[in-house]
Amino acid sequence: MGAPERRPDVAPVDERLPPGRLLPLAAQHVLAMIAAPVSTVFLIAGGLRLSADRTASLLTATLVLCGAGALLQSLGVLRTGARLPFMMLPGGAAVAVFLWIAQEHGAATASGSVLLAAALLLAVLPLYGRLVRLFPPLVMGTTVLVIGITMVHVAAPMAIGGSRLALVTIAATTLCFLLLRGVWRQLSVLIGIAAGTATAALTGSPFRSVPGETLVSLPRLLPYGTPHFDLLAALPLMVFALASLAEATGQTVLNCETVGRTPDPARDVPRTARADAVTTLGAGLLGGPVMVTSAENIGIVRLTGVRSRFVTAAAGVMLILCGVFAPATRLLAALPPAVVGGAALVIYAVIAAMGLDMLRRTDLADPAASTVVALTLLAGLLPLLAPQLYAPLPDWARSLFGSGVPAAALTAIVLSALFGRLGPRPAVAPEAR
Repeated sequence: MGAPERRPDVAPVDERLPPGRLLPLAAQHVLAMIAAPVSTVFLIAGGLRLSADRTASLLTATLVLCGAGALLQSLGVLRTGARLPFMMLPGGAAVAVFLWIAQEHGAATASGSVLLAAALLLAVLPLYGRLVRLFPPLVMGTTVLVIGITMVHVAAPMAIGGSRLALVTIAATTLCFLLLRGVWRQLSVLIGIAAGTATAALTGSPFRSVPGETLVSLPRLLPYGTPHFDLLAALPLMVFALASLAEATGQTVLNCETVGRTPDPARDVPRTARADAVTTLGAGLLGGPVMVTSAENIGIVRLTGVRSRFVTAAAGVMLILCGVFAPATRLLAALPPAVVGGAALVIYAVIAAMGLDMLRRTDLADPAASTVVALTLLAGLLPLLAPQLYAPLPDWARSLFGSGVPAAALTAIVLSALFGRLGPRPAVAPEAR
């Protein structure tokens, strides 16, 4: 079955798909990312010892925020949102920082820190046009490569917990991508998840237990009480917010190239980051951690070839509905972690390959360029391979440098700028000119 032809006067990113194609493609995005918000909520609930009803409320809030963020990024409102096929997730490293602040200073201070981080991000965005020169392809390619490798590392434990199911999911996704064509090929990830889930049911593998009986669940405003603002306690999250600009730049440029839009970081990145900040403000009011734009769905866009931002907008609507419709939330949360982990491994590996593709625009035979890449990879991978190296550092420094993506992004920016001033500039490959 082939896909219907697109109108030639409509850009791929603006293409409106019929419901028969739109809904399954949107569901594919939801299923591929659902493990992150669910696991984040369970992690926060365990760390703060939340009751079952407060955990359900936080799960509802997180899914609603993810959906609202996806809608904001996909559709764009008042220069907020990049109008690209993006999804929104709780920030991985920021979740650990949020928990640390909550355990050291109280949950109300953690919520206040989230609000301060969002406010700082909004405050620095007018200066982004002056900062954009700090993000050349050398920086972006290395950062995206580290994002892919880091997320493979994050997803691997989920897959290892049920390696048979993960391998079935990976194999089914790969076979679908190789053998199918048209719309069916675009649904390879969804079919892979379905195959893994069916295998789990047939083999008697356990599904995750998610308690609850209510039909409708609504988020709770200020669940930890009035936010408390402590600049010192908030410092790690505020530094994370600044470092996330580099990650947002890489993801926005990568997404533009994936959908066929000419990248314009000075225009698009502030819109991406502004949507992150607005959604994070909502998270601070609803008890959640910092929210960030997700790179994983870019891998799905690359795999499927469907570049419409209305697919992720529909996925955002699905997440909001799932968040308030409690049985759907419990059903999504019950998916075997190994199945979701297997799908995630494929998607994140594709993202790492995209980083390599971006690096092709830089002449790595240039000693300065190769040095920047090598040291950036070192900074990004050390937290994965030898996290104990940062044990002697203060808590705020350990939170920053002990997280691979922010550490890699900052290293790439600083070294690229230093080599640009003190040494020869990295050459651009002839084929990229």
